Amino acid sequence: MSKINKAFAEGKSVIPFITCGDPDLDTTGKIIREAAKNGAGFIVLGIPFSDPTAEGPVIQEANLRALAGGATTDRIFDFLKELRKDVSVPLVFMTYANVVFSYGAEKFISLCAETGISGIIVPDLPFEEKEEFLPVCEKYDVDLISQIASTSAQRIPMIAEEAKGFLLADAGNCYEALEGMLSEAAKHTDIPRVAAADTESIEEMVKISKFADGIIVRKMAIRYIEQYGKKAPEHIGAIVRMLNKEI
Repeated sequence: MSKINKAFAEGKSVIPFITCGDPDLDTTGKIIREAAKNGAGFIVLGIPFSDPTAEGPVIQEANLRALAGGATTDRIFDFLKELRKDVSVPLVFMTYANVVFSYGAEKFISLCAETGISGIIVPDLPFEEKEEFLPVCEKYDVDLISQIASTSAQRIPMIAEEAKGFLLADAGNCYEALEGMLSEAAKHTDIPRVAAADTESIEEMVKISKFADGIIVRKMAIRYIEQYGKKAPEHIGAIVRMLNKEI
C-alpha cells in the first residue's frame, strides 16, 4: 500500500496546503506540527517558484513571500531533514516541472525519498509526459500524483486507471464539476480521490468533502498565513481540528 493511501485508512482526510518558507521555514515547521497534532491526514508542501503560472493570485503571493524570505529548494530539503527527527505525518510536494528539471530529477526525487516525501504533484506536467519523471519516482517509491480538471472529461478514465497515491481533482469551487469528475473517476480506480478547495468557507469545504475521500485546504490556509504570519500555526491547527469533526 502507498504511504499516502494509509492516510485514508480511518476515513476522510483533511489535507492542509502550505508554501514552504511562507513567511519563513521556522513557521512552516510549526504549522506542520500543529496540523499533524490536530489530525491532518497528510500535508501538501509547495516549493516556491518565481513564475507559478498554474496558480491563482493567492498562491502566487505566497510564493513571492517565501522567495523574499530566502526559501530555496536546498534549504527546504535541509529543513525537512531536521523536521523528520520528530514529525512523522506524510508529506507531499507540489512543485513545477522546471524546478525538478533544473535541480536534476534523480537528485530531487532521491532527496524526496530521503526526507520522507511520499509523493509529488507537478501541475504543469501533462499526463502524456509523465514518463519524464515516473521511472525515477518508481525507483525511489515516491508517488507521482495524477490530476484531473474540468477540461479532462474524456481523459478521466485513462488518468484514473494509472493514478498512484491519490487522484487530485481541481475545479475551483464548481461543486457540480468536482462531483462529476470524482464520480467518473471512481468507476475506474479505487485509490483515494481528493478535491482541492479554493474556498475560505468551512461550510463549502464540508459540502465538497461529501463526494471526496479527502480535501486539500488551500486558499483558506494560505490566507491565514498571510493574515497571521508567525501566529498562523494555531489558526491552521484549529481549521484542521474543526474540519475533522465536520467531515
